[in-house]
Amino acid sequence: MKGQCSCGEVQFDMLETPLFVHACHCKNCQRQSGSAHALNAMIETSKVNVLSGKSEGFDVPTDSGRRQTIFRCPSCKVALWSTYGGAGDAFLFGRVGSLDDPATCPPDINIFTKSKQLWVTLYADIPAVEEFYDAKEYWPAETLERMQASKDAAAK
Repeated sequence: MKGQCSCGEVQFDMLETPLFVHACHCKNCQRQSGSAHALNAMIETSKVNVLSGKSEGFDVPTDSGRRQTIFRCPSCKVALWSTYGGAGDAFLFGRVGSLDDPATCPPDINIFTKSKQLWVTLYADIPAVEEFYDAKEYWPAETLERMQASKDAAAK
């Protein structure tokens, strides 16, 4: 899956499908996206190939107090992905809207729905949780294995 910022300076390939796609309805994601939620495709950092340009990281506050760094194009300032303290730098949370074909990454789960906007309607066939969740309850076995392999490789 190819993606880029608005001006095209930063272009990238996702070399595999994302591990899991979160539609996050927390207040921070609403504020940072300027929308009702952020749509983030979690993928191993090693599975993202930057083809051109270099993103800039900006640390932003979170309700949890853990680090979040949003990586943006230095020219047009479009957000491309984030890293989170809880997931470490081995994983990126790619902004689905930066993909050339965002339809390839529908949400696998809605998170932090306790703060979703009242006018947002959730589909019954996509899981929704009030806060966060245990991946073992929602992720397919092969996705859990892929995540563990990436964690193991990062620990070496």
